Amino acid sequence: MKIVQLIPELNEGGVERGVIELSRELVKQGFESIVISNGGKLVEQLEKDGSHHIQLDVYSKNIVSAPWRIVKLYFALKNIQPDLVHVRSRIPAWMVFFANKCLHFPVVSTVHGFNSVNKYSAIMIKADQIICASSFLVEHIVKHFHADPTKIHIIPRGIDFNYFNTETLDTQFIEVFKQKHHLTHKHAIFHVARITHWKDQATTIRAFLELRSQRNDIKLFFAGGIDPKRVSYYEELQTLVINSEYAEDIVFLGSQSKMKELYSLADLTISASTKPETFGRANVESLAMGVPLLATPIGATKDYVIEGQTGFFFEPRNHHELAKLMQKSLSDYSFNRELIKVFAKTHFSLDQMVDKNVAIYRMFE
Repeated sequence: MKIVQLIPELNEGGVERGVIELSRELVKQGFESIVISNGGKLVEQLEKDGSHHIQLDVYSKNIVSAPWRIVKLYFALKNIQPDLVHVRSRIPAWMVFFANKCLHFPVVSTVHGFNSVNKYSAIMIKADQIICASSFLVEHIVKHFHADPTKIHIIPRGIDFNYFNTETLDTQFIEVFKQKHHLTHKHAIFHVARITHWKDQATTIRAFLELRSQRNDIKLFFAGGIDPKRVSYYEELQTLVINSEYAEDIVFLGSQSKMKELYSLADLTISASTKPETFGRANVESLAMGVPLLATPIGATKDYVIEGQTGFFFEPRNHHELAKLMQKSLSDYSFNRELIKVFAKTHFSLDQMVDKNVAIYRMFE
């Protein structure tokens, strides 16, 4: 089968990485995998893994240029003659909707987020089959968009356990990192997310500072790129850190490629999101490495935070509660990290994601 996936860009993010991983596995299974996007730093990896990339502007919201871009997409799809088209965002979905009117290729959509409830967002449920990453997301589209439940499939994003395991770590990187940040006798707490308001790094900082005033064996790391549109928030966080007594114990690492190595150093990971997580890929990756997760109980986190087993919940913006749970998790409670790994592998493997996607694709053979 010839599968075309459309995504606005191929840069940093869980959705983008999911496209890369699914495409790689499709190629391994003998599918012809083609991705149409506006480009990005992950294109090289995509092509290295055996997929084809076509660069078209399926990213811009510019209405003036939309007709010309739709025409380009029409000819691209007509030339490719795919067995189906898989759209992963609203702009590409709308462009496919118009470009496909005379082509009539089957369309699958993946709803990745809690989009605004309006006609613009409703395009995602017009597909022949609909994929959601979590049960919470299914509830959302059925309630607000009246999506047909018989067309909906829950497919959690898959984690590549060939990559996320403790047997293939870059030990040299780990040792250099430990020495650089003086972690020999310290607990490492990680908050992995883009620097943006709704990921609420500020609450994590406040909780850490509260706990740091009581013990000196902890260090906090933020791993994630800075949204160019959210630089002011990053500056707020920096001010919060600099004005504290413990600035040397809070480190902003920026975007990182050695995430499994960083997770192997982590004693805890934090997800302080104030909006519902549609999945939370970084959260599940940390569980795959056996790291307990402290998270807010909104959205998809309820699918993988099992209190006392894989982590604990705290209320959004409640840094006092988070500080107490940090203390509890580091000193007063013992998590079984091997059981956390087993839980993640059972429910969120890349194999299950690929198999379920392929089963949907096969419906159109």
